[in-house]
Amino acid sequence: MPDSTTPLRKDAHLDLCAADEVEPSANSTLLEYVHLVHCAMPELSLDEVDLQTPFWGKTLKAPLLVTGMTGGSERARAVNRDLALVAERRGLAFGVGSQRAMSEHPELTSTFAVRDIAPSVLLLGNIGLRQGIVLGADGVRRLMDAIGADGMALHLNAGQELTQPEGDRDFRGGYSLVQTLSASLGERFLVKETGCGLSPDVARRLVDCGVRTLDVSGLGGTSWVRVEQLRIKGGPAREVGELFSSWGIPTAAAVATVRRSVGPGVRLIASGGLRNGLEVAKALALGADVAGMALPLFRAQQAGGVPAAELAVDTVVGALKQAMLLTGSRNVAELRTQPKVVAGPLRDWMGTL
Repeated sequence: MPDSTTPLRKDAHLDLCAADEVEPSANSTLLEYVHLVHCAMPELSLDEVDLQTPFWGKTLKAPLLVTGMTGGSERARAVNRDLALVAERRGLAFGVGSQRAMSEHPELTSTFAVRDIAPSVLLLGNIGLRQGIVLGADGVRRLMDAIGADGMALHLNAGQELTQPEGDRDFRGGYSLVQTLSASLGERFLVKETGCGLSPDVARRLVDCGVRTLDVSGLGGTSWVRVEQLRIKGGPAREVGELFSSWGIPTAAAVATVRRSVGPGVRLIASGGLRNGLEVAKALALGADVAGMALPLFRAQQAGGVPAAELAVDTVVGALKQAMLLTGSRNVAELRTQPKVVAGPLRDWMGTL
């Protein structure tokens, strides 16, 4: 049987994300400083707006990824299966949470298994840096194959790990692992942050290691540092967690500066605090290929199951299509070419990185 602390920790994460303040009010994606320019004469029908997006050999009906959140407990299994079903029905990509639990306890594999109810969804597996080093390329591939995933995400979460009492403290050997996994998995591999953002320098080095898909996962949404801090009852560790709950590169800044740094040949996912279709449109306009979100869909699922989560997705997609029509954009490629105004702190970030 798995260590009883594993499911308990996973369920504690879900409890905190469902109910408590895991989005510090001081944090911002800086997407509010991106202003798309209104086109009063779009010369488009709403039905002509095309959201289809190619990704890893499949075509998404909308440029959206349900980003990896959970796995490792029965409650997590229900969340994964409900949201994977929504992604299947709406033609989105879907990612599971860290597969560390199933790598250590194979009997937890079922909490990540969604392929039976989402046979055609673009499915991403997920493992952390330290666990990837321990498993090696063959072990990581086995995790991917065990759930029938189309590809594998390597997540970077040093901030979270340092705050988590039982977390990792050694982050050496990362680039060597990335190079190995890039060679082994090729196009079926991506590297993602977890709410603290990717800088242009790190992004360029990852690309030099062979990575062709990046998820910037910036500051502004769920702070996993805050999640771990809320699990701590008191003492210095809780105070340090509070201090670093606003640490990171805002999502808008990460998207804009990483795209400028790596050029058009790298797929870019924008996640971290995106909460509606207008914010998705802004992220795409800054250079993202796909937008990722988790918390709004998770909270909808917790409140009303699959129907509520489907409604949440439909609301996001509807707002995205409206933003595209109102900018005169027939598709995502045209949206990127439309004028936009960048102001305030985001302009400062873009002028510095």
